[in-house]
Amino acid sequence: MRKGIVAGLLFLAAVSGCSAGSVRQDAGSQEVSGTVETLTMNPEQEENRADAKALPGADSVPQNTQTETKAEPAGLSAAETDGTAADEAGVNFAKANAGKTDGIAADTGTEPMTANDGKENSGAAADTGTEPAKANDGKEDSGAAADEARTVYADGFYYEPLNDEVKQRIYGLSYKEDCTVPYEELRYVSVAYVDFEGASRTGELICNKGIAQDLVEIFHELYQAEYPIDKIRLIDEYNADDDLSCLDNNTSCFNYRVVGGSTNLSKHALGLAIDINPFYNPYVTYPDGVEHIFPPGSEPYADRSLDFPYKIDENDLCFQLFTAHGFTWGGHWKTLKDYQHFQKAL
Repeated sequence: MRKGIVAGLLFLAAVSGCSAGSVRQDAGSQEVSGTVETLTMNPEQEENRADAKALPGADSVPQNTQTETKAEPAGLSAAETDGTAADEAGVNFAKANAGKTDGIAADTGTEPMTANDGKENSGAAADTGTEPAKANDGKEDSGAAADEARTVYADGFYYEPLNDEVKQRIYGLSYKEDCTVPYEELRYVSVAYVDFEGASRTGELICNKGIAQDLVEIFHELYQAEYPIDKIRLIDEYNADDDLSCLDNNTSCFNYRVVGGSTNLSKHALGLAIDINPFYNPYVTYPDGVEHIFPPGSEPYADRSLDFPYKIDENDLCFQLFTAHGFTWGGHWKTLKDYQHFQKAL
């Protein structure tokens, strides 16, 4: 024991015996400069030195350098603040970057919401994989096709292919079961007109597609001039009976029928003829040299030398407009007179 103490004292004396040098301290680190005297120890001294170093605090050196630490936000690490989901906190991108999702889906595995989310309409497809419906959903029928094919000339004046509702109205009436004219050759026409009381009305016609544009243009001119027309209804409202329609002074066009007293198809059967205010512009024939006036009761209006309201003659606006569009007038026929009648050859 005594030898060990002596050896320790000799070691400390050797260290303190080193020649003095200069000491520079920079920001907590030490650098010693100078000449150090070499000390040689025998094996027993080496063993004693090792025992001395094993004592508590033998090699503790004060440290001035500091290790910088960063506190992590609760639930998210510093590396997760850019929107990456936390590994353990379960906080997804939507919570970490609320308001800045930029279309990135949350970690539920669902697809990102698109810009129009929250505005679901009838055109949006369900999750069944079906394609989105078009803007005209709710009208997916022949009416939608009619809307797409509708030709509007002016407000209140248009024509279009016959839709299912119109076909049902006319089938078996003006459109007979044996009708040879395809539906595709016909057009439904809507026009405005001024009636005999001066009121604006909406009229319906069915015509051949070849004269549909003519009709909307002509009736628009008549309406602008406040030309009086008593009624414009589909002849189907009279069970397709031409006698009843004319007796009621109704203006009409298509009716699949033959010319009275013959087996020949009328131009009305093709939708290429129209009768205007027929009661005041009667149909006059001369069978066996005897004058026959139709409809019944319209006899006073067969004398065209008289001046009376609603009479169609060469000075009349209706005559001028129809003939300007290439129609012929029945009042010019030689063997009979059809003052109400205009027709066009295609």
